[in-house]
Amino acid sequence: MKRREFITLLGGAAAWPLAARAQQAAMPVIGFLSRGTPDSAPGELAAFHQGLREAGYVEGQNVAIDYRWSGEQHDLLLALAADLVRRRVDVIVTPGGTADAQAAKAATTSIPVVFTSGGDPIKLGLVASLSHPGGNVTGVTFFSNVLAAKRLTLLRDLMPSTATIAVLMNPTNANAVIDLEESQSAARALGLQLQLLRATNEREIDAAFAAMVQNPPGALFVAADAYFTSRRDQIVAQVARLRIPAIYPRREYVGAGGLISYATQALDAFRLTGTYVGRILKGEKPGDLPVQQPTKIELAINLKTAKALGLEVPDKLLALADEVIE
Repeated sequence: MKRREFITLLGGAAAWPLAARAQQAAMPVIGFLSRGTPDSAPGELAAFHQGLREAGYVEGQNVAIDYRWSGEQHDLLLALAADLVRRRVDVIVTPGGTADAQAAKAATTSIPVVFTSGGDPIKLGLVASLSHPGGNVTGVTFFSNVLAAKRLTLLRDLMPSTATIAVLMNPTNANAVIDLEESQSAARALGLQLQLLRATNEREIDAAFAAMVQNPPGALFVAADAYFTSRRDQIVAQVARLRIPAIYPRREYVGAGGLISYATQALDAFRLTGTYVGRILKGEKPGDLPVQQPTKIELAINLKTAKALGLEVPDKLLALADEVIE
């Protein structure tokens, strides 16, 4: 997001027709804070709106949504969160990950905040406990870091002769340290060596894959990260170019041509986020709403990609798969 566009966002309300602003003032306003862009996660946005509808709210009819997107400029999150607080929105939702939630929490102790996060919200300082969050923050967690060991095991089952696995991670992700510790512990148990690659933007993603050309790993492990998900087409294309078997933290990668994913039902998490926002708008306190966790974990395999790699997927993995793309 360019500075001029950011200023336009902050001052955009001044240009609205008076009637439109008056109509918005008559209904509650949700502040929507997220990394990425409006086009980077259409499925997640649709799932959030579905949850709102289930709670009785439809944008433009009985609720307004004030959107704030940071694009690749993650340092804008605090300013965007502060702007939503100044606008006195009724609740702030942060579906883009932990960094968004932490920015919103830092900006206000009174406006309710509903997050979607991949990490442990207690360790990340978002809530006091899962059952009784306390304060003004609650939401939904994937606990994606606890799935790291299973993902590495699946890669080992798929590539039993592999000794080295590259890990693509975003160091600006608040979960990065915890995720890396879990991955390293699992790798030691499996006798694997990890090759760490860091990326925070499009250019650095390309640089990470260039490094893999120089030092090819046996397989690739893509760490959970909202920004990586928004760049999944770029990542999957680079993986295909290098012909590396890879496992991903979201099913959307497999739909885009990735080989295999093991993940919670992400869209259901965003739907749950929408229902929580609706419940808060009806008067419930965020501190009384337990942090929710999607219970369904799915294994997806793209056999077209496996065939292109000349890879034979073991029958036991196919039997475990919830979705197989042929």
